[in-house]
Amino acid sequence: MPMVHEVSITRGPGDPPSGRAPTRLELQDTLYSSTNPTRRWIHTRRREVVESLLRPCAGSARALEIGPGSGIYLPLLAELADEVVVTDIEPDFLDRARDVVGERPAVGFVVDDITRTRLEPGSFDLILCTEVLEHIDDWRAALASMAKLLRPGGVLVLSTPQPWSPLELLGKVAFRPGVIRVVRAIYREPVLETGHISLVSSRRLTSELTANGLRIERRRWSSVYIPVLAEAGGAAALRIEQRLEPMLQVRPLRALLWTQYVVARG
Repeated sequence: MPMVHEVSITRGPGDPPSGRAPTRLELQDTLYSSTNPTRRWIHTRRREVVESLLRPCAGSARALEIGPGSGIYLPLLAELADEVVVTDIEPDFLDRARDVVGERPAVGFVVDDITRTRLEPGSFDLILCTEVLEHIDDWRAALASMAKLLRPGGVLVLSTPQPWSPLELLGKVAFRPGVIRVVRAIYREPVLETGHISLVSSRRLTSELTANGLRIERRRWSSVYIPVLAEAGGAAALRIEQRLEPMLQVRPLRALLWTQYVVARG
């Protein structure tokens, strides 16, 4: 059964009472502390890569994060930039992000739809958009907006899942009637759909970024998921997956890695 990422929660103190479906905010809280070694690693690995791509952007005057999720990157962004703007189409996620950074005058929060943004064009030196594109139906419009929001020479750091990774391919099967009951029995945790409606290949992503005048400076890929082994193999499975990751960094094998990362300059 596929590892259902971004959508599982282990009940514990403070979790919703039995019978109530967990919210996506509550699900986000479990991504980096799952009891399953592979699930925990694929998310912490992504965080490590994104932070490594952000750190060279220290000294940015103004940064934007689109879709903050659980807010894990906000403390770092606040260190790297003089001013940070955080946007999301859902106010609840902005409230959670505000809780993460507290009251900081240099961090602002705006409800905004990136596909038709109301933010001022050419007003950001750094834009972070991680694990958002796949949730947007009109992902091309979202990328066009990001390009317009960048100042000349500004940097976009973006990550999104790969459509041919085993995690995404098998995830399509997991939510079919009957199969979902088996998945929930395996995980023994509440499971919700991922909401990934726009899985974009590296080639299509490159084409669209280039069409919007962005120059790709760096690409990376990460995270191996092996079906069944990831669910049943525990720490031993994780060791195998970690050893495989560097071996899959070449074409066409890197399409099997779960996450792709792009650093592009305006």
